[in-house]
Amino acid sequence: MEAHGSYRGDDWSPQRLVFNQNLETFAERVGLIVGLQSNGKMSQDQAYAQIRKLWKSLRASKDSLLIGKDNGKV
Repeated sequence: MEAHGSYRGDDWSPQRLVFNQNLETFAERVGLIVGLQSNGKMSQDQAYAQIRKLWKSLRASKDSLLIGKDNGKV
């Protein structure tokens, strides 16, 4: 499940590549959580808490990689 697509962008950098991989991981995990919640394996509150935790982790990743601090781009 950790297979990532290739980064396609004019503004390639190692930091952006890492952030892109983190973004793909976030999307995969959110999809899994939604599936678990939809099938009754997880409550809505648990799903929300898990997704919120993942979001905070993604935001911290963005901030630590300095994405978007140079000229307002994400």
